Amino acid sequence: MSAILPGATIGILGGGQLGRMTAMAARSLGYRIQVMDPDPSCPARFVVDACFEGSWDDARAAANLARGCDVITLEIEQISVASLEAAQKYAPVRPGIAMMRTIQDRILQKNWLVEHGLPVGEFRTIESEADLEAAIPALGGRCFVKSARGGYDGRSQVKIGFGDPVSAAEAWRLLGERPAVAEQALDLEKEISVMVARTPNGEVKSYPSAENYHENQILAWSVIPSSVPADVEAKAQEMARRIADQMQLEGILAVEMFLTRDGRLLVNELAPRPHNSYHASERACVTSQFEQIVRAVCDLPLGDVALVKPAAIANLLGDLWLNHEPKFDRALTVPGVGLHLYEKHSARAGRKMGHLSAIGDTPQDAVARVLEAKALL
Repeated sequence: MSAILPGATIGILGGGQLGRMTAMAARSLGYRIQVMDPDPSCPARFVVDACFEGSWDDARAAANLARGCDVITLEIEQISVASLEAAQKYAPVRPGIAMMRTIQDRILQKNWLVEHGLPVGEFRTIESEADLEAAIPALGGRCFVKSARGGYDGRSQVKIGFGDPVSAAEAWRLLGERPAVAEQALDLEKEISVMVARTPNGEVKSYPSAENYHENQILAWSVIPSSVPADVEAKAQEMARRIADQMQLEGILAVEMFLTRDGRLLVNELAPRPHNSYHASERACVTSQFEQIVRAVCDLPLGDVALVKPAAIANLLGDLWLNHEPKFDRALTVPGVGLHLYEKHSARAGRKMGHLSAIGDTPQDAVARVLEAKALL
């Protein structure tokens, strides 16, 4: 395969904050960037050469984007297969359509992981209310029910058995009476992720694992590196690289994992795009995840993923803006802290508006600094 060299044009399906930060990295490397997004004033709009307005299932808009591009990638999984196929008529689409078809559907994704010998938590496929009624006791009475398609940051998910008396019938209705996956609630020690990159010519590199802390199923903070034992780290790295090779990844893939209190390391979900838990890679590692996806989809040599210094991020949700404008100047008084805003026009509860980052001598120090800065907002 021949590399797509700087000066070429990269198309990104999706113009949210991930597309924006990828575009900024691509610009530094000398690429031109075009994006497609339903919102003509999306966060990437202000840093790209052209923005095509189109919904995720707008195959015509995807084709229009691809006509002027040398390669297409994405920053959100919800792009329809029809749109990916329309784009592929004009430029290579990376990651590939077969991989995206599997990852977009949680049922297909879970079954793929099981079939390929990857450890996952107990789950049941839900096709009807009766399936869910039977799954709840089979999974111990406490479970997360997630729509098979769509949803992230806790959306399209229902918790059962956590105090709120949610019935199977109510959960089925809340999820739109559509296919879903019911996952057993696990006793977790930690949540980690591993970002792996793979080029079309087969070069693979994986980053040190990130440790993640969630509130209301939304990432609150994350730090690189994680504090898992060396044997767990080695196993996590091996699993991520195996998935990348077996799925014939072209691009980057975040492998979200659970470490249970009884020592099991389980794959939770796959995200074939830049990932919130690796925003800290901009400061922690030689090569950020955003530069790495550009290198990967353009078939350039992958960048060094070595750790330079521990770094953490804390998400800034729209809730912060609801009472007053955040006091960013106060947050920036904390040594080692940086501010990253996404130029979103309106704040609402739960919406990711930006993040703070911090470096430290240890992962714990980086987390303490970023949380201290957030508290000053």
